[in-house]
Parts: sequence; structure tokens; C-alpha cells
Amino acid sequence: MWTVDGGQKSGSGTLVRTGVALAALLGEPIRIYNIRAKRDNPGLRPQHLKAVEAAAALVQGELEGAVVGSREVLFRPRAPVGGGEFFWDIGTAGSTTMLALTLLPVAAFAQKPCVFRIRGGLFQDFAPSAFHTQHVLLPALRSMGLEATLTILRPGYVPKGGGEIELSVRPLSGPLAPLRREELRHPLRFWGLALDSHLQERRVAERMAQRCQAELSRWGIAAEFRVEHDTSAVQPGAALALIAEDRGGARLGADQAGAPGRPAEAIGEYVARTLLEDLHTGATVDRHLADQLILFAALARGESVYLLPQVTDHVEANLWLVDTLLGARWRLEGKRLFIQGIGYVPG
Repeated sequence: MWTVDGGQKSGSGTLVRTGVALAALLGEPIRIYNIRAKRDNPGLRPQHLKAVEAAAALVQGELEGAVVGSREVLFRPRAPVGGGEFFWDIGTAGSTTMLALTLLPVAAFAQKPCVFRIRGGLFQDFAPSAFHTQHVLLPALRSMGLEATLTILRPGYVPKGGGEIELSVRPLSGPLAPLRREELRHPLRFWGLALDSHLQERRVAERMAQRCQAELSRWGIAAEFRVEHDTSAVQPGAALALIAEDRGGARLGADQAGAPGRPAEAIGEYVARTLLEDLHTGATVDRHLADQLILFAALARGESVYLLPQVTDHVEANLWLVDTLLGARWRLEGKRLFIQGIGYVPG
């Protein structure tokens, strides 16, 4: 049985989600303890619990300790990854995208296509946004051979949630290809998405985009924004994403959700500055893509390489985990990350 100390490195939920995903994929039983030990509210939260339950459902797995607040969970896969259609309701504004990203590497090697419909939050702090997953992560994985699409069925925000996404995954016919992104092909094209729900009268989406453009203009950059006004969400909310795309289709992104007391203008300024900070480091991925790619690079056949804007605690946690569980070797030369994948294919 694999054993993972959930208090290692970042001590965050990423160790739970990634550990369970790898256990489901490789058919290995796993025990994770000290779950989220370094967080103010340690133990499984509803979104982590649902991710564990969802991964178990894909492999008819057995779970022990799978309750909210639990600091230890045992997971035993009982069948190969099948496929099919699934629906999960997190029941809170917990991140739908985090649950989707737990299932994505498992579904990539399923016996047949998978469709996951997930209800919860789509845009919130401290979680990947649906926009970033749609327009940055999935295109990067497509270049590695993985065909997956994410559709926003209804936006959802903190605290009520109620949003829905649908993730469709076509299984691979062979191993993932490595990702080699050692430089960006300039000039870059900048574009973005500005969304508000039940806030059109206050022009929140327009104000976010306008302030973001004003900040970009200081660097001589012009961006194209698609403004969307939604009335389907169960509560008011907003989100802004900005993308930089090179001539080869490589994308970096930054985003932020609305929150009480957070002006639309502050969101626009933050998003522009965040993306520019990453670009000015010479990175070829943004700060979120940097850690999200690690698991897929570790599973690929061959060596992946890309330049990080910074070495975050999530980068450190994911590198430690793929080394510990998969034996995927990696090295850092400055901010250039090399990952030697194991060339995984289902046995």
C-alpha cells in the first residue's frame, strides 16, 4: 500500500487529490494521513471528499475514513478505469474544477470516453477557474495528445455555488507526449473574458475589462475582451480572465473572481499585473499551469521541459508526489524544469 503524509510540502488538498488520482489510475491502494495538516481547518473539506468519492467511483474503489473533517483516508481501487457518464454535486461552492482535475488524468486512460457533470463553484479564490481550465490547461494538454473539453453550463460563485460544468474526455490510444516549451514565439496576442451574473446594470464586466486594458496600456499592450452578462447563476458574481497566446498557440493566463468589497477595477488591475509579472520572468507557463502540468509530464513518455515564473509550494508538492509514487525524476536548472516521464500506458 502506498502511504502519503498529507502534511508534506504545502500540506494542502493537492496531495489528496493527486494521490488518489494516481492510485485509481495505477490500481494501487493508498493511505493518506495528516490530510491538509498545514491548513487552518485541517482534514477533508466537502470538495476534497467529493473528489475522493468520484475517483473511487471510476474504479469501483473502497474507501475508509471518507467523511468531512477526516485527517486520514484509505482507498483501494477494485477495477480498471471504465468510463461512461457521471454526475456529482459538491453541495457547496467548493471547486468544480478541482474535482474535474482529479478525474482528468484517470479518465485519460479509461477504457471508453468519460463525461463528468459537476455542480458547485466555478469561480473563487484559491482554486483554478473554469476559464483557466478551458483556455489554458486543456489546450496545453491537447498538445500532449489528450483530447478533453470543458463546458460551462451555469456559472457558480461563493457562497451559494450552484454552478455546473461538463468535462468530456476522450481516452488516449497510447502514452502522453512530453511538453517542450522552452521559449515563447513572439509577438503575443492578448485576449480575455469578462463575465458578470445579475450585475449588468452596474456594468461590472465592462469595468473589469476596461481597467485591465488600462493597466496593459501602460506596457503598450492591447487586448480583446469578450464581455458576457449571465442571468442563470443562483447569485450575483463576476470573473475576469486574461490570456497571452504566442504564435504557436502556447497560452499563459491569469484570472480573479469577484468577492464582497472587491471593486471591479481592482480585479482588472490584479489580473493584468499578475499575468505581466509571470511574463516578465521569461516563463513559458503561468504560475498555475506550472504545477498543473507536473502530473501529466510525469506520466508522459519522454522528457518535458518548461520555464517556471516561480517555484510555488504547489510545484514543490506535486514534484515530491510524482517522484515518491511514480518514480518520475525531475531537476531544476534555475527556473527551467525538466521532468522525465514514465511513459505510462494501462497494463
